[in-house]
Amino acid sequence: MIRAGILSDTHLMGLNENFQKLVQHCFAECDTIIHAGDLTDISLLDGFHDKTVFAVHGNMCNGNAYSSLPSMLSFQLGNFSIGLTHGAGLGHDIESALWSLFPEVHCMIYGHTHRPVCHRVGDRLIINPGRFKATDRYGAPGTYCILEVGNVLQATIHEVPQLS
Repeated sequence: MIRAGILSDTHLMGLNENFQKLVQHCFAECDTIIHAGDLTDISLLDGFHDKTVFAVHGNMCNGNAYSSLPSMLSFQLGNFSIGLTHGAGLGHDIESALWSLFPEVHCMIYGHTHRPVCHRVGDRLIINPGRFKATDRYGAPGTYCILEVGNVLQATIHEVPQLS
């Protein structure tokens, strides 16, 4: 069984102590991390140094992240193919555009909208982990996704906890 933590839209200019605590808490049992863009600065990925990381840039990334990461990526997890993109520039119906970007994958992952999505269309799994960072102290909580890869793909959306 492979457990992959999926996050997007962290919008941080670098690692900070709170992010490190959240990452350790949310993804402790994951061996793979998938970041669907708008990490803002590539140094954020240093927080996952002990895990396999797949990441794409988003429209809010700085120049270093933008030039270091692809806009879309396909990769294998177990026996399943995964397509990953941020989603900016794909129009208002990002999910429809994913079909032409990743016509053969088992799972399509995107970010950008800040709205969590986890559903199937036929035999394909479509995931948007939502925004990892909460909107503000009193606003909507942040969200992320855990993808379990075994004989089938299973995913669940989780709220980012408020850690003290």
